Amino acid sequence: MPPAPAVEAAVVGRLSVLDRLLPVWIAVSMVVGVLAGRAIPGLGRGLDAVKVDGISLPIAAGLLVMMYPVLAKVRYDRLDTVTRDRRLLIPSLVLNWVIGPALMFALAWILLPDLPAYRTGLIIVGLARCIAMVVIWNDLACGDREAAAVLVALNSVFQVLAFALLGWFYLHVLPGWLGLHQTQLNASTWDIARSVLIFLGIPLLGGYLTRRLGEKARGRDWYENTLLPKIGPAALYGLLFTIVILFALQGDAITSKPWDVARIALPLLGYFALMWAGSFALGRLVGLGYERTATLAFTAAGNNFELAIAVAIGTFGVTSGQALAGVVGPLIEVPVLVALVYVSLALRRRIDPLAAPEAPDGHTA
Repeated sequence: MPPAPAVEAAVVGRLSVLDRLLPVWIAVSMVVGVLAGRAIPGLGRGLDAVKVDGISLPIAAGLLVMMYPVLAKVRYDRLDTVTRDRRLLIPSLVLNWVIGPALMFALAWILLPDLPAYRTGLIIVGLARCIAMVVIWNDLACGDREAAAVLVALNSVFQVLAFALLGWFYLHVLPGWLGLHQTQLNASTWDIARSVLIFLGIPLLGGYLTRRLGEKARGRDWYENTLLPKIGPAALYGLLFTIVILFALQGDAITSKPWDVARIALPLLGYFALMWAGSFALGRLVGLGYERTATLAFTAAGNNFELAIAVAIGTFGVTSGQALAGVVGPLIEVPVLVALVYVSLALRRRIDPLAAPEAPDGHTA
């Protein structure tokens, strides 16, 4: 077997320009979005107006295109190996539904004691566990796809059942116990369920049917070695499109309120770093391998920005500070989690030096 550096050099040489320069394209997409939002009058308002029942169609399109190829790669006949792994499931539930919301609550109150609107918006972000973009961060980090599918599905169920209850607890009950300012949250169970059905249900069904029908028609070898390489790049195109739209929608807010954005960004940076590092360390502590450790870390660190923004707007209004805090969430999450993908891959080489590097589309060369 050739040494790991030689294998890695060979793999990098085979990657497409998009794969090799992904961080550059993400940075360019962010800049293009901000500049477009500032330079084209009414672009942000126009994009924001393209909605159906409160769902942004451009963002929905980008997320669905991004998630479908990743979920088509999942080997659904192996999901039972994940559901039996209590070392993964129990820590994931605790991290997502106990530690994550509590950590965001603490950081928001500690770092934004004088800004109640932004503080409330960040607490809402902490309650909205990720069910969409996390699948691509996990895939880029060479995490366990089957584990990611199970954990995202589990989060979606808990999101429907627990989001409103936790919102009531962290915004009204707990602040009351601590003698702090209390806030009421209006979160419809149907709105939350609809978000789950759209952003997880549609691409999950599409990915499952694609694999089931593709393997039935031509076999697994053809499906994984011929079809998947053709549809795989669409995930990265969908990611870049979503980033452009997100930053175009909020280009004016980013550039007109830089100090506010910086204040909101500080607890978010602490949250993402602590959740990811703590989850990764916990995964290793309980004996998980690299792939499931990475999946645990990314599913715990990510958030469902679409749900958080929708709830903030529905409760406090589109121009509210709560909505701005929700919007800044993904603007900070994208570059931070991209950086953590590369941190994760560096740790992978330490944990498993003989592991063959993978392209961002998930194919080992």
